[in-house]
Amino acid sequence: MIQREYYNNSIKGFLSDSPQFIYGGISRRSEFSVETNQARAWEYEIAQMQQILEPYSDNECGGICFEYSIPRMGQRIDVLLILGPVIFVLEFKVGQDQYNVPDIDQVCDYALDLKNFHEASHDKYIIPVLIATEAKESGISIRPTPRDKTLLETVKCNSSGLAEVISKTLQYVASQPEISYEQWREGRYCPTPTIIESAKALYNGHSVENISRSDANAKNLSDTSKAVARIIEQARERSEKVICFVTGVPGAGKTLVGLNIANSHMDPDNELYSVFLSGNDPLVKVLREALTRDKVKQNKAQGKKITKKVAGEGIKSFIQNVHHFRDECLKDTNRPPIEHVTLFDEAQRAWTKEMTSGFMKRKKGIADFEKSEPEYLISCLARHSDWAVVVCLVGGGQEINTGEAGISEWINSTIENFPDWGIVLSPRLTDSEYGSGKILEQLNGREKVRYDESLHLSVSLRSFRAESVSLFVKQVLDLEQTAARTTLASINKYPIVLTRNLATAKEWIKSQARGSERFGMIVSSQAERLRPQAIHVKSPIDPIHYFLNGKDDVRSSYYMEDVATEFHVQGLELDWSCVVWDADFRCGRSGWQNWSFKGSKWQKINKPARKLYQKNAYRVLLTRARQGMVIVVPEGDENDSTRKPEYYDMTYEYLRGIGILEL
Repeated sequence: MIQREYYNNSIKGFLSDSPQFIYGGISRRSEFSVETNQARAWEYEIAQMQQILEPYSDNECGGICFEYSIPRMGQRIDVLLILGPVIFVLEFKVGQDQYNVPDIDQVCDYALDLKNFHEASHDKYIIPVLIATEAKESGISIRPTPRDKTLLETVKCNSSGLAEVISKTLQYVASQPEISYEQWREGRYCPTPTIIESAKALYNGHSVENISRSDANAKNLSDTSKAVARIIEQARERSEKVICFVTGVPGAGKTLVGLNIANSHMDPDNELYSVFLSGNDPLVKVLREALTRDKVKQNKAQGKKITKKVAGEGIKSFIQNVHHFRDECLKDTNRPPIEHVTLFDEAQRAWTKEMTSGFMKRKKGIADFEKSEPEYLISCLARHSDWAVVVCLVGGGQEINTGEAGISEWINSTIENFPDWGIVLSPRLTDSEYGSGKILEQLNGREKVRYDESLHLSVSLRSFRAESVSLFVKQVLDLEQTAARTTLASINKYPIVLTRNLATAKEWIKSQARGSERFGMIVSSQAERLRPQAIHVKSPIDPIHYFLNGKDDVRSSYYMEDVATEFHVQGLELDWSCVVWDADFRCGRSGWQNWSFKGSKWQKINKPARKLYQKNAYRVLLTRARQGMVIVVPEGDENDSTRKPEYYDMTYEYLRGIGILEL
């Protein structure tokens, strides 16, 4: 059993241990140098808990943990108490005289983490408690949250009120069976972190096994990482060059695998360098900023000062924009990059030859550049005289912009220009959504080509409450109404609701979110006629502010004033999303109709490629939420020729007909 806490014991054992012994155990295990304030806080917590638990000295089942680790969040619970039928999550703010909102959210987040991701806590009563030791007395009321009666509302109290909180909570659940502390500790922790949480945890030394689910349905996340690691090790040992392709359903963890490999294959002492590359600029910016802020925070916790500029230096080499990597390689066309391993996120979005050539001519002054982005990027790694590995992380149905080459260009470039390279593929590349076409047929009978089932991620981890959400969205967009209705009926813990009123949607989503669960409004980049709803898609947003800033910042997603489009949210996620559906993608009698608003009127889109991009844009929007979403289809306006009710009504009726609950 992994020891996740600095100290743990039964209630009896804790009461019999001396405060000095307990403190010594905690301080020895701490990864940080113990500052005076922290030492005093631990001493206070130990004394307080021993005093409060004295009346329960004959309890046979309970137990207590100090500094219980939450790897997904990179934080620790001050005190976790198992007593009677209840899990008490206690966050102490020693010397504090206010109940601050971020602190309330923090302890609520801890409780949600246990409820959602710790198997032995799923059906148990959990109460988060914030103890601001010097604050004024707060009314103590024990009541359930609206969504889950076993998750109790966060309670605030001062140092003298904690004993009453424990007593009242035990009275509230008096009829429930006691929790065995020893059995509870044996429960598996199976988190599904956000990509931001994942990046921070991996960069701080946690393995992918520590921060991801380990159940049978999701075990291939670990298997895929190991399979890619084997490919890299074999290429290095045999001085070979290899390209491999990892596939996965939306939210399955392709980016997590890429970050894990890039982080675990970084060993400058042995001249091993890896880099995670993405053409998704918002994703790169958000991840870099998140890691930088976290590094500053971690140093501060250790009593060290570091500027954001210094903190961000190493992070820039770990996560790069693919176009910056390309430009560096242009400076010297013979010198190989320092990295032997490159991982390309959303590789199918790399540019075509025409797109790349046009860009090079316009922006770089290179008139004779005749390579697609995949061919050029492979050629950069091919400069190495010994070995190299290119890992392409491929999403299905994710192309949302013109000039994207698709995965077939990677394969074709390898066949035509790098015949000595080995090719390892996920067998699922043959599926239609990956757009490989007939190019895979050219691999038949070729040497150095093999398929590996471990390179496919089949289970969505984003929507941990309902793994079939991505299937439901696919069926909705493919107009498979009967199948979508059946799939929706199986989605029990992931609320999907429908309304025609934006204010109602905002009220609903705020009522659902707990703690710091992030919610926000997202729309199609073509949603030009939502301006009467105060939604202006052309108004630029900063994804860093939107995804990382707190509830007190009007630029954050929480305010639901700024809206993100498919270009901002692809690769990222929200806990709760409000998807506002405009008339650019509307349901008609013969299926979906595709429109673009130009000047003062809608113009029909006829090109198949643009139709596909628009359909995929809504696929991205409808698969961003981890815990639930509300879809808003406006009513339109008979007096506005650009927002006629018939532009929206059939879409609403179609979604309602599938069985989506109306607010």
